[in-house]
Amino acid sequence: MDIDTINERYGQDAQALVKWALEQGGTPIVTTNFRPFEAVILHMVAQVKPDIPVVWMDSGYNTPATYQFADEVTTALNLNRVVFQPRRTRAHREAIDGTVPALDDPAHEAFTHEVKLEPFERALREMAPTVWFTALRASDTQHRASMQPVSINSDGLIKVAPLLHWSSKDLYEYLVAHDLPNNFDYFDPTKGEETRECGLHLSH
Repeated sequence: MDIDTINERYGQDAQALVKWALEQGGTPIVTTNFRPFEAVILHMVAQVKPDIPVVWMDSGYNTPATYQFADEVTTALNLNRVVFQPRRTRAHREAIDGTVPALDDPAHEAFTHEVKLEPFERALREMAPTVWFTALRASDTQHRASMQPVSINSDGLIKVAPLLHWSSKDLYEYLVAHDLPNNFDYFDPTKGEETRECGLHLSH
């Protein structure tokens, strides 16, 4: 697979890239955290493959609005949502280890692994996808700015980020055009800061 040619051909055309990736066969998934503008990638992929597994690593620490939005967009798009959660509930973890560790606390790495990375690694093992759609955007972090819309992970998984070069204006206009809901009351305790990586896309 000539990744450079694929990125040159489809990298600036999100919908064409989605169709190309789904034509590769195997088992595709799309991951989501139901953050702002997530309805765009979910709608775009589900329009082509309505039954695609929508994998959500629910840390247990989402805002009430995020849980409400997750249910709203799942119902609106009739998504095939598959939820992976930490092995301990939030109540159990906090009873033993306390509240979310500060970013500079050495315990924060273990917290991130427990509530996000381990559930994702379990999802990969159980679902064995060959194509992974993600709503990553180049403007999110410095690391993501260096990515390409299509890449291949060390394990052979094709990672596809159709919206990598989209602006917030592009995403907003897509939501309006398709009458899709949005969510701005979102917080990820594993990142803490908007431009900080949690480690999932560094490892995968």
